[in-house]
Amino acid sequence: MTRGNALKNILVATVGRPHGVRGLVHLFAATDDPASVEEIGVLHDEKGSVWRAEWQGHGIARLFDASGRAITDRDEAARLVNLKLYVERDRLPDVEEDEFYHADLIGLRAETREGTVLGTVAIVHDYGAGVSLEITGNGQDLIVPFTQACVPEILFDQGRVIVEPPLEVEVEGDLSGKGDVAVRS
Repeated sequence: MTRGNALKNILVATVGRPHGVRGLVHLFAATDDPASVEEIGVLHDEKGSVWRAEWQGHGIARLFDASGRAITDRDEAARLVNLKLYVERDRLPDVEEDEFYHADLIGLRAETREGTVLGTVAIVHDYGAGVSLEITGNGQDLIVPFTQACVPEILFDQGRVIVEPPLEVEVEGDLSGKGDVAVRS
């Protein structure tokens, strides 16, 4: 089954603030299983620099640079805050027939059951309260919950996803918080 994705690099972790004085960092895994960040092995950042992570405790890791040297200083660890660590998509394990990586959804054409094209899946958001798809390219961005009700079918072999957008809520006014806002459904 062909996956509809043009992404080469998949985010697997983001470096957080230092933990202690010996170069450890808080590491936020972008994977279902945080252990996989260490198991993947070689990671890279936006600039192509190579890194490796070893878990030292829950959410705490030691980072190693391309030469295998461990980060052992708090100041050096602090300079890495917000560093994004990636892996190439083709290095990830294959998935079962009914499974996929969120990144596989990027680039799929989004359309209704009736065939109305809504745009293309641009981003898969996961802020912890549930996954949503951001669809762009048809004059108006659309964000829909990634639920069976709103996304009943994913057709990788056809390069598309069926979307049933929920009822919309319109918001008017100054969204900066400095003025009045009115909500209509």
